[in-house]
Amino acid sequence: MNLAALRAQLSYQTLLLGSVVLLTSGALAVASRATDADIQAAAARDLQASLAQVLPGQYENDLLKDTVLIGAPDGAVTVYRARRAGKVEAVVFQTAARGYAGPVVCIMGVARDGQLLGVRVLKHTETPGLGDKIEPAKDPWIHAFEGKSLGAPPADKWAVKKDGGVFDQFAGATITPRAVVRAVKGGLELFAREKPRMLGELKEGQS
Repeated sequence: MNLAALRAQLSYQTLLLGSVVLLTSGALAVASRATDADIQAAAARDLQASLAQVLPGQYENDLLKDTVLIGAPDGAVTVYRARRAGKVEAVVFQTAARGYAGPVVCIMGVARDGQLLGVRVLKHTETPGLGDKIEPAKDPWIHAFEGKSLGAPPADKWAVKKDGGVFDQFAGATITPRAVVRAVKGGLELFAREKPRMLGELKEGQS
């Protein structure tokens, strides 16, 4: 094969390869656009379900569209606001603390008076059979937060019983419930600091 023929063959192979890559990229882009709406809809349904678990009752607004960003030590927190007659009656937001095997991410609903409406763990990597008792399907422990607030129990009692607090720990797994208690208490403290902003009640000139 002479040099000219070799060059022609290489050019053809390069062009063919480029065409295949271009077609594949185009097909992937089309597939991505086609499934993006479904993925977003599924994520919205999952979020709605999580909000409903910690926010009992009926509210007039779409919580997914009524949000405010609040600054927190670990980054901005999205707060979902629930309204009746235009007034924010409760809020829902995420909070987290370090557990035994990694972060324990919770979602909590708080009434405007600071009382906890519900808490659920959204994500964790705790030991199956021990730390996973923070899941309501495994144990009712997580329901112990309902009705609690920063003042009830007192701040120094926001701990597991082993540490002098009021919350039960699990046999062989104290670190995990400690993390959840710490996360929830931190969330209530954030609510106490940022209540006017969360409820949309900042007066003119306040920041």
